Amino acid sequence: MAERTRTEGAVEKLDRMNKALRHEEPDRVPISDFFWGGFVRRWREELNLPETAEPYSYYDLDWIVTTPNMDPHIKPFEILRETDQEVVVKTGYETTLRKSFQMPMPEQVSWDTDTIDKLEAFQFDDPRDPRRFFSGGDNQIAGVGDGFTRDLPPWIETVKELRSNFPVYGSMTEASECLTRLVGQMNTFMWIGEHPERLGEQILRIGDFYAQCAKAAIEAAEGLLDGFVIWGDVAYKGGMFFSPDYWRRYFRPCVAEMIRFCHERGLPVIYHGCGNVKTILPDFVELELDALNPLESKAGMDAVELRRQYGHKLGFCGNSDVTVWEEGDPGKLRCEVLRKLNAAKGGGMIFQSDHSVTSRVSGATYDSIVKLVREYGKYPLQLGEFDESV
Repeated sequence: MAERTRTEGAVEKLDRMNKALRHEEPDRVPISDFFWGGFVRRWREELNLPETAEPYSYYDLDWIVTTPNMDPHIKPFEILRETDQEVVVKTGYETTLRKSFQMPMPEQVSWDTDTIDKLEAFQFDDPRDPRRFFSGGDNQIAGVGDGFTRDLPPWIETVKELRSNFPVYGSMTEASECLTRLVGQMNTFMWIGEHPERLGEQILRIGDFYAQCAKAAIEAAEGLLDGFVIWGDVAYKGGMFFSPDYWRRYFRPCVAEMIRFCHERGLPVIYHGCGNVKTILPDFVELELDALNPLESKAGMDAVELRRQYGHKLGFCGNSDVTVWEEGDPGKLRCEVLRKLNAAKGGGMIFQSDHSVTSRVSGATYDSIVKLVREYGKYPLQLGEFDESV
């Protein structure tokens, strides 16, 4: 597929995103999100939209993320069982997943790599294998999640198609996200306790593999990417999954190298880390991360308070409480949206939910949120009774 010419709107959105991430005030606060398939189906039905409608184009949102093939082993899915209700599949992570079509996310059933000895012996396919970027096929992260999709198009063709209308970010997992899929979180936590240094060496090895994957993706795109997302869940509601010092010793090097390489090529970086990551925010500042996502409200993250604490040393992407969105009360929605816009003063914020737009959010609610952000997110911000000093 030949690269499409960028529209004027895409150029304007890219300028808006870049200014916000440089902590400058663009024309208005950028807005986008990640959408569950169940929400999109509900949204189409409630707003009486055609089957081809999708939120990014309908609302002319400001950025979009793409995912190349990140599987350790590049191969087609092995279908172990399939019915009208579910599919059980083995992926390139050598992980067996059960995907119930009625549930938003798959269940990890088993992992072939179930001992630390097996992890040490595990061999990854070449991070620069061109199939990751230039061939269609199956891969776990893009294919088994909220939905179930096989034979995905080549990543590079998706990038070329989307960038005519949107700023397009590439993305890559880091070591923590890989371990969750490759060995499971319980094994990861047990081995940190039982074999902290042995597992640490494997974390460094996995981190280096994904740093090389990220570099290969950026080089494969040949200047077509506008930014990069690192997927890296390392925390839950109460805090980090492991000690901050353990993260700094074994997980941080991969993140640091990805950020360094991206910045060397002029690409801003957004780190997606769920849960309460407050203890490593100083690390992200030190690494010159451009923005943190998703800043989950239910984990005690508050962009307005964090702006007061960190000033414009760190950008924010997200933080609007999706539980308020799910409730759909107009007054609470207005308060939630306008209050969080305080964190956008002086730039440095992309407006999104504090994780993703779930199936419990109505189409009318999301429609009203976009309108609120577009109306009150114009600079200079005029937030009325919801104005706060930051």
